[in-house]
Amino acid sequence: MTDTASGPDPSAAGIAPPPEATLMPLLMGGFVTQAIAVAARFGVPDALVGGPRQVDDISAEVGAHACSLYRLLRVLGDFGVLAELPGRRFALTPASQLLRSDHPASLRGLAAHFGSDFHRAAWSHLYESVRSGEPAFDMAHGQQQFEYYRSHPEQAAIFDAAMTSVASAIYATLAAYDFSRFGTVADIGGGNGAYLSGILSANPGLNGILFDLPDVVARSEPVLTKAGVADRCEVVGGSFFDGVPGGADAYVLTAVVHDWDDERSVAILRNVRAAMPEHATVLLGEPVVPDGPEPSVTKLLDLETLVGTTGRQRTEAEFRDVLDRAGLRLTRVVHSEGPDSLVEAVAR
Repeated sequence: MTDTASGPDPSAAGIAPPPEATLMPLLMGGFVTQAIAVAARFGVPDALVGGPRQVDDISAEVGAHACSLYRLLRVLGDFGVLAELPGRRFALTPASQLLRSDHPASLRGLAAHFGSDFHRAAWSHLYESVRSGEPAFDMAHGQQQFEYYRSHPEQAAIFDAAMTSVASAIYATLAAYDFSRFGTVADIGGGNGAYLSGILSANPGLNGILFDLPDVVARSEPVLTKAGVADRCEVVGGSFFDGVPGGADAYVLTAVVHDWDDERSVAILRNVRAAMPEHATVLLGEPVVPDGPEPSVTKLLDLETLVGTTGRQRTEAEFRDVLDRAGLRLTRVVHSEGPDSLVEAVAR
C-alpha cells in the first residue's frame, strides 16, 4: 500500500492521490469517533483549558495510562481535534474547545452518545436497515428507540445530554428568528426543555409551554431552573399523537418530525393545526436536505435517522408536502451556516 504520509504531497503537484488514500480514512471514520468520545469521556479538553500540557501530566490528572493516552491523542492531532506540539505536549484547537464540559456550545454530550455501546450496536445493523427499510435500532435492541430510553435510564441520560449538546447549535438558528412578536411559544416534543430555555432566555417577555411525554418532561426541572425560566414555562405531559396544548402564538417542533414517517408526521402536524389559533406560526427546527447532488452533512444525518427511527430528513419539497397534508402552508425556510434550518408555516 502506498505510504501517503511520507514524501511530497501528490495533490500539491496536481497529481490525484491514489484511491486508497481517499478510501482508507473513510473506512476508519468509526475509529475517529471512538477516539473523540474517549478523549471527551476522560475530560482531556477540560484538562487543557489552562494551556498546552505534556501527556504525562494530562494522564495523571484524568486517570489514564500515559503511553496509551499519547497514542490516542496523537490521532486526534492528525484530525485537528487537538494540536500536538514538540515534547508530547498537546493543546486545544477550536474543535476541541467544543468538547469542554463548560463550553456554552459544548458537543461533549453528542460525542458521548455517538461513542456509546448502544449507539454503535444500532449502526452495526445498517445493512439490515437498508435491506428492509426498518430501523436498525429496533433490530439491535429489540424495541423502539424511545421505548428503550424509558426502560434504560442511564442510556436515556446519555441521549438527553446529546440533545442538550446540539440544542446550542439548533438554537443558533432559532436565535436568528424574531420571537418578540409572540406572547406564548409552545415547544412540542421539547424533551428536557433545552431548546425552549434558549428561546425564553433570549426573550424575557415571552412565556412558554413545554410539551412531551410525561416521563420526558419530568426531567426538565433542572434545565429550566438553571436557565432561570421555570417561572415562565408551563410543563405539560402528553403524546402529540393524541393532541397538543392550544392557545400558543407559535408552535416549535425541533428535531421532531424527522423521527417519523410521512403518515405519522402528518398526524402530529394535524394535531398542531387543530390546537393552534388561526394567527399562529409553526416552526420546524430541522435540517433541510438539498435537492441536488451537492455534498451536505444532512445526508449523513439522514442515515442516522434511518438507523434510529422510521423517519427521514427531508428536502424543502418534502416538507411542503407533509405540511400541506396537515392543513399548513410553508412560507419560508430560514437557513443557517450549520445543518439546521427553520421551516416556517402558517394555517392554510
